[in-house]
Amino acid sequence: MKKGFWYLAFFKTILLVLVFILQRNSSFSQSSEKSVIVDMVFYNVENLFDTWDDTLKADEEFLPWGDKHWSIKRYNDKINKLYKTIVAAGGWDSPVLIGLCEVENKKVLNDLIYDTPLSKLEYRFEHFESPDRRGIDVALLYDQQIFKPVFAEPISVDFPNDTMYVTRDILYVKGIFYHSKDTIHLFVNHWPSRRGGQLESEPRRIQAARVLRAKVDSIILLSPNQGIVIMGDFNDQPENKSLLKVLNARLNYEETDSCSLYNLHGISENEAGSYKYRGIWDKFDQIIVSGNMLGTQSKTKVDLPTFVIFNLEFLLIEDEKYLGNKPFATYAGFKYLGGFSDHLPVKVSLLLSNPESVPGKSRKTN
Repeated sequence: MKKGFWYLAFFKTILLVLVFILQRNSSFSQSSEKSVIVDMVFYNVENLFDTWDDTLKADEEFLPWGDKHWSIKRYNDKINKLYKTIVAAGGWDSPVLIGLCEVENKKVLNDLIYDTPLSKLEYRFEHFESPDRRGIDVALLYDQQIFKPVFAEPISVDFPNDTMYVTRDILYVKGIFYHSKDTIHLFVNHWPSRRGGQLESEPRRIQAARVLRAKVDSIILLSPNQGIVIMGDFNDQPENKSLLKVLNARLNYEETDSCSLYNLHGISENEAGSYKYRGIWDKFDQIIVSGNMLGTQSKTKVDLPTFVIFNLEFLLIEDEKYLGNKPFATYAGFKYLGGFSDHLPVKVSLLLSNPESVPGKSRKTN
């Protein structure tokens, strides 16, 4: 009986992926006539390590003989759980852009998009090895049928007053949406943690914000009409100094300026967060956009108010200590739980208007 249940579940999953493909091809075959909605997701996947020893990184904890007894079986289970989350986050269409953090290397990304049913779709990725001592990086998955990267680079975050400290690079990707023929600038972030305390570690996140702000300003100076998307696990709340003051990501939408940045948490209907620590929900995972992506005339714009924290039941588990629910993590300390991640994904929808049609005349809805 149990075996039959799993066969049925597997068949349903394959069927769902095939439906995605057929609907995607049907939708975009009419791209010269319609505006379309696509989803964009950010997800901290919680220590997506392979089982091989990288002698240049401190990855010993996630090895078969390490403290967490990380095994091929556990690794494959996590890869499959992440694929299911990505599919579910897109609803009837898989997300077009997916920012990830806490991925070890290109191998785990290849396993995710080629060794799961995601291989039926058209995902590719941008990734660079960063100087993080544990070896965790950021990456961007993209659907190559819809989005074309034209340039990508890692942006290092250096600390002049603490040259021994290293952190993840910021991933910068410049690309074009085929449908809207519009250029967009994407940044995937994983800022320094709060290890040692929020106030003690805050200067490191402020430095990351300064580095990112400098790059954003250079884009606005040269290409003020092109959209900017900043996503990541910032390890700070939207109202903290690094984001609100230094990056200057606004939370007030009453008046928008095309060259300013706006944190989409300001329009979220979910008052909770995406990460829970000692019973408190934190809003560390965020998506920030430039004001020109909020205007009605933009070819690529945020489909308001679609920013959501993706908190479906299967991604949650009972919080026995602090009550309520919490993300269904892979580990709690050294205890293996077998869940998805200790963070929830966040997502937003974009409306791509075809320049050869009348904007807003017709559109595909999810």
